[in-house]
Amino acid sequence: MNLGQFNVPDSPVVMGILDLTADSYYEGAAHTNVEKAVARGEQMMREGAALIDIGGESMHPGATKLSVQEELDRVIPVIEFLSKRLAITLSVNTSNPEVMQAAINAGAKMVNDIRALTKPGALQLVAKLGVPVCLMHMHNDPAAMQIAPKYNDMVTEVYKFLDERIQACINAGIESKKIIVDPGFGFGKNLQLNIVLLRALRIFKRLDHALLVGISNKSMIGQILDATKEQRVYGSVAAAIIAVSNGADIIRAHDVQATVDAIKVFKAVVGT
Repeated sequence: MNLGQFNVPDSPVVMGILDLTADSYYEGAAHTNVEKAVARGEQMMREGAALIDIGGESMHPGATKLSVQEELDRVIPVIEFLSKRLAITLSVNTSNPEVMQAAINAGAKMVNDIRALTKPGALQLVAKLGVPVCLMHMHNDPAAMQIAPKYNDMVTEVYKFLDERIQACINAGIESKKIIVDPGFGFGKNLQLNIVLLRALRIFKRLDHALLVGISNKSMIGQILDATKEQRVYGSVAAAIIAVSNGADIIRAHDVQATVDAIKVFKAVVGT
């Protein structure tokens, strides 16, 4: 798998989610205490995560917006602790250049940006930092993304957006091999659109970049199963395996052990 300059096992691999938000939709993932967050990070590595994605700001519609300083206060202490204690790649989930810079200084090795480096200065900073970056598609902004999202051809539009952002990164000096793409399940896409996107996922392999899928515990799983937030583990794992079978290289997951085990079985039977 082409993941820049850090080492991970053969794809597909699991990226563990470490939410440092007070209102995470997955209650088991909200770790606002540094000690608890570090313990959870250590647990995810033991469970087989190849990467850990650390984020401090909630992106749910209606979520409270953090100041840059509040975001820094949440994520930097955890990154500092984990980078010294774990032999694992840490990713910072942020759109703010100031947080990207501080996180890399603290020991993070990757940027995961739901806004695909569209904030002023983000593109140039990541080029300067020389780290891998994940570019995600999001329709509209978090506050309005789920209000009747409309597309003429959703898959084509998502593909075109990611293709354009890849080119913008390359033009800014980011090495092609360090670019990862994420079609953005749930970000401005309703249940029907998410299902279409999952079915069409292999199309994004034509971009010739590592493909990340974040589908864990999202509302689409709850809608399909008529399940509460705490009852989405099995559905999330099933969706992850569908994503893997359709070409996903990285699965971003809350339930690391269950997802890792399912992928091991898939690889043993089907291969990669």
